[in-house]
Amino acid sequence: MKLDIALENYHGDGTPFFSLIRNGVQFNQHVGVLKVGHTTIEVLPKADRNNEKGVWRQLLIDMIKTVWGFDVKVSSNANLKLKNTTVLDLYFELYIKELEQLLHRGLIKRYNKKEGNLYALKGALQFSKHISQNLVHKEKFYVKYFNYDVYHKIHYILYKALKLVEQHYNQTDLGSRIGTLLLNFPEMPDIKVTESTFESINFDRKNLHYENALQIAKLLLLNYHPDVSRGKNNVLALMFDMNHLWEQFVYIVLKKDLKHKAVRIKSQQIKEFWRSENTSSRMKPDIIIETNNTVIVLDTKWKNLNNKAKPSPKDLRQMYAYHRYFKASRTALVYPGEESRLINGNYTLIYNDESKLTCGIAFISTHKDIDQWKENIVSFVNDHFLIAED
Repeated sequence: MKLDIALENYHGDGTPFFSLIRNGVQFNQHVGVLKVGHTTIEVLPKADRNNEKGVWRQLLIDMIKTVWGFDVKVSSNANLKLKNTTVLDLYFELYIKELEQLLHRGLIKRYNKKEGNLYALKGALQFSKHISQNLVHKEKFYVKYFNYDVYHKIHYILYKALKLVEQHYNQTDLGSRIGTLLLNFPEMPDIKVTESTFESINFDRKNLHYENALQIAKLLLLNYHPDVSRGKNNVLALMFDMNHLWEQFVYIVLKKDLKHKAVRIKSQQIKEFWRSENTSSRMKPDIIIETNNTVIVLDTKWKNLNNKAKPSPKDLRQMYAYHRYFKASRTALVYPGEESRLINGNYTLIYNDESKLTCGIAFISTHKDIDQWKENIVSFVNDHFLIAED
């Protein structure tokens, strides 16, 4: 099956990642990697003139790590190989490293409820099944009992994800490590994995070190779409909405690294602003910064405006509504850019107190080093919004 036909079949189920056009495929705001059969398609973000795909590949990985909270030191992924490697392979290596650490530390055990026909009386005898199955075999007992072992749901999930990695890895140097893991990781039964499977897992002191591995397993398993008809063109779609990723990246960086007195940072605070008998509508600004005296609303947009202040009228009207409803002293549309700068603009409408409403168009410069990019975000917000409010 050709790639275009495979993508067309996948698109038939409805996908937000791309649109089919004449003789081609048009990707939208989603970035990441699509693996269809043996072909890997990589879609990377871009916000400057830098054409080095390796740079934006690594930045995408680092942004996702920041948003998902992957601990670089725990994951020991500083030596992940970037050359000739896709986003998918980087996550495969990250997952393998997590499993290697778990095996080295020792797999946790749980009490599991089991039942079966045993040669020894163990646990509670199940009379109805015991009589029906053991009229001839008097030496057996049908019982329910608890076993303390490594065979439980968390390991079922991790093993299923490991088998998925075995099917789709591209880097040859990962093969031996995957084989070693499969030899040392006990074989687990196959289970159906859904969103609710992960929601039912409770983390405690004993299994907290499993969290990173389970996050990556969730990322892989919930984005895998097997080809049930032929089994040759399975699709693994590790795709991310860049608008949402940019918003969360800016919020988490400010929340963690902004050191400023009496500053509170909130994400997507929902407020109802219109209601009728049967329905209502709500407002949800991306980021709200509150100080002792002021409210500042930031709305992130992943668009390459080339540092030109040409936001859409819809975005500007939205920011005006935030001004009025949240009583914000300042609002700003925040874009990635090649250089950091703020363009201040005023709405023509004036409050009764004759104070103008200011909506800024903010460009925060990207950087190939993720730590420097984070520093650019923090210093920009501090210099342009907070110091002026002191």
